[in-house]
Parts: sequence; C-alpha cells; structure tokens
Amino acid sequence: MIINKVEICGINTSQLPKIKSSDMRDMIRKIQEGDTAVRDEFIFGNLRLVLSVIQRFNSRNEPVDDLFQIGCVGLIKAIDNFDLSLDVKFSTYAVPMIIGEIRRYLRDNNSIRVSRSMKDTAYKALQVRERLTLLKSCEPTIEEIAKELNIDKEDVIFALESIQEPVSLFEPIYNDGGDALYIFDQIKDEKNLDDKWVEKMTLEESINELTEREKQIVDMRFYKGKTQMEVADEIGISQAQVSRLEKSALSQIRKRF
Repeated sequence: MIINKVEICGINTSQLPKIKSSDMRDMIRKIQEGDTAVRDEFIFGNLRLVLSVIQRFNSRNEPVDDLFQIGCVGLIKAIDNFDLSLDVKFSTYAVPMIIGEIRRYLRDNNSIRVSRSMKDTAYKALQVRERLTLLKSCEPTIEEIAKELNIDKEDVIFALESIQEPVSLFEPIYNDGGDALYIFDQIKDEKNLDDKWVEKMTLEESINELTEREKQIVDMRFYKGKTQMEVADEIGISQAQVSRLEKSALSQIRKRF
C-alpha cells in the first residue's frame, strides 16, 4: 500500500480542502435540509479524515484506491446518520464509521492461499497419521510422522496448520440483531486503540485552532520541554504573558475535549 501516494482515485490529496470546525454543524444542518451542493462540499472537505484512517491499514496488501473508496462510503454514512442533538464533533463520530466500513471490506475480501506443495505434504501427513494410529492404536507424534515422510517436523507442523480452517478475526461471536461483535473487537491493542487515536486527532485539531503565538508556546512548553522563562526569553515577551497565553491555549484545548 502506497501511503505517500499523492493522487488517489483521481483526487490530488495534497490539495484537499479543510472545513473549519465552526462551520461543520451549520453545513450538516443544511445537508439535512436537502442542500446537495453543501453535501458535496462537505464530503470533499472531509476526505482528509478518510486519508488519515486508511494509513492505519498500511500493513495490508490492499490497493490504496480501493481502501479510499470504501472509506468514503463510511464517511457518507457518517454524514447521513450524524445527529446534531449530540454534543460530539463530527470527526469523532465519523472516524469509527470509516474504520468499521474498511474492516467489513477487509473481512469480506479476506483470503488465505496455500501452495499446492504445502497441501500435498499436509495430506501425506494425514495419511501417515491415520496409518500409524491404526498400527499403534494411538495417535503418533509429529516426530514420528516427520520420520515416516523423511522431512523436518517443522514442515509437518506448517503443512497441517495450513489446511486447518482458519478462524477469522472478523468471525461474529455475538449478534443481537444489530451490529455484530467480532473476534477482532475483543483483541486489545494498547498502542493503536481507536479512542486514543481519535483523542490524538482531536488534540491536533484543537492546536490548529490556536493563534500562531499560542501554538508556538504550546510547542515549546509541551513538545520541547522548555520552561516559561526560557520561552519568554526566546520569543521576547514576559514570563507573565507566557503564563497567560499558555493557560488560554490549554483552556481552549480542554473545551474541545
């Protein structure tokens, strides 16, 4: 998957527009009233969300154009189902929808291919196991099967595992008539949890809404580890001004969360 690909599905991703957070809810209200022009503008203005989500799936050998299109389906579903009465940002609501749509696509298009030679080895191992079981009245060990076939025991293990029916991470384990719960949902990833990822995105969006001076102070204080006095000396204002601007920036960020 090419993450740094500039053109995806004929769209130049380096020139994607961005909609201001303050305009989001007003545009959604117009969309729900049937304004198709605003709907198209809103979709195009949120394609950055899709682009950021598909980067999470860069380890999958899937065409980036396909994932982008599927992600757009999730984005459109999020737009059509967003509830303005909820006190939640659109991006916070849309990201899980986009992720879910891509996961369903990967689940439905998942396939595991086993080579012919691996299958042949597996079937020979099964025949040997059956024959030795009848002969010894007990199931043979992997070492005994490998010895009969004159191959390494590791090859026997790989071959037998290759023909086992795999349990998909997207196998439904519970369904109450609505969205199913899959095995994938029960696997915990401490580094890439959806909520942490959404929080990171929210933080980045919050910082982008600050003034340039506030951004500079936040960067120097919390990313570069400088003291307020060091920041004051470097940008040429008083320590009290740094403290005031820092408090204002943090207050704005907290409100967004």
